[in-house]
Parts: sequence; structure tokens; C-alpha cells
Amino acid sequence: MHSNIQTAGAPAPSRRGLLRAAVAGSAAVGSVLTLGSALPASAAPVPAPAPGAPEAAGRPGSPEEALRRLTAGNRRWRTYRQEHPHESPSVRLQLTRAQHPFALVLGCVDSRVPPELVFDQGLGDLLTVRSAGEVLDEAVLGSIAYGVLELEIPLVLVLGHQSCGAVGAAVHADESGEPLPAHIQYLADQIRPAIDHGQTGDARVAATIDAHARRTRDRLAAEPDIARRVATGRLAVVAARYDLRDQAVRTLA
Repeated sequence: MHSNIQTAGAPAPSRRGLLRAAVAGSAAVGSVLTLGSALPASAAPVPAPAPGAPEAAGRPGSPEEALRRLTAGNRRWRTYRQEHPHESPSVRLQLTRAQHPFALVLGCVDSRVPPELVFDQGLGDLLTVRSAGEVLDEAVLGSIAYGVLELEIPLVLVLGHQSCGAVGAAVHADESGEPLPAHIQYLADQIRPAIDHGQTGDARVAATIDAHARRTRDRLAAEPDIARRVATGRLAVVAARYDLRDQAVRTLA
């Protein structure tokens, strides 16, 4: 498994308080998701939730531990041994008071790739941000920044997937020159820089899916706030791909 990682600095106290108050009220394909060079050896522990907070004792305290938990969850999913954790009445009650997700997954809107199922996680475990083709815009970037800066999430995973319709549409538009409907054209324009013109047919789409996930990872890692947090080892940004055929998540170099 391979990948990059980046992070962020803290916003002004008044802004942090407002955000927290608002939310409290409401290269090549790697091996199946495992630890490895995707994370820095010096990854630092993330501040633990306050005593008595939901999942305070069991929340991963570093990017490595967070990735390890996703690895285990995907293994359960693809071997049909799901545990469907953290759905009990007591957990639901605890989560009315606070949330402490251990990972943020930026994924596609595709109905076949719901992160909570793919990683066999439950309520309060993941912060999920989804857009067609994992395309970034200000709303997506702001959502990711909230998870990293306000919730102290130690891992951001950019999750592309096999047979991505948004990537396929971008490749087709690039090849044909035909315009797409306005808002869909925006998606294609964001994906176009990752199109692999060294491949043809289905291989071009597949290669572009991987290249776009890597590019998105690198763009996130370059965000100043995120980059600063990555530099300290408190955050990792990793790119991966989900294969529909075997349900496995594989990291990307």
C-alpha cells in the first residue's frame, strides 16, 4: 500500500467554537488495504477524546491505527463477515452529545460504494464526504477541513472505484469533443487533467480512475492547513481504489 498524507493548522478560537456549536446541535495499484509506505513512520498520536466521550477508549490515536481499522473492516466486508458495529441504543444515545470519527473518506456518490459498508463501520466512526468522481470544490474542501481541523481526524482516504461513471463520462467527452450538461461538464473538466492518453478503451478509463484519485490526494495534501498537519505526522492523506468485483480496497502509490 502506498500514498501521501497532508494536514492543517487550527483556525481562530471563535471560529472553532462556532463550528463546534453548530455541529454539536445536529502509481500502480498496491496490495489490498494494509499498512506500509502510505503512512509516515513518525506519525504522531492524535489527542484522545475527553474521558467519557463516545468511543474515547477505542478511537485510533494515529494515522497508522486509523488505517489499520479500515483495513480490518474492509477485510470483514469482502469476506462476508460484517460486524455492523456501533449501532446499539447506548451508542446512539452517546452520539447525541458528541462525535469522534477516526477517519474521513472522500468517495464517489456511486450507490455501490458506501464507505460505512465497504469498511464495515458504524455510527460515529467515519466522516464521509461524497461527490461524483471525488471531485473537489469549495464545499468539499470545507467539509474535509472541518473534519481535519475541528474533529482532529487523523486519516483522510480518497476512495476511487472501478467503473466510475463520472470518470467514464469525462473520458468520453474528451475523446468525442461532445459537450455535457452544464453541471456534469464541470465534473468532466475537473477530471480531465488526470486522463491517461497513453491507454485506450476501458484501460484508459481504469488508468484515469487511479490517476484522478492520486491527483485529488496530492491536491488535498498541498492545501496549506492540511500540509502543516501532515508535516507533523498527525494526519495522513491516502489514495485508494475500490474494486466492485472482489470488494477489496487497494491503495495507490
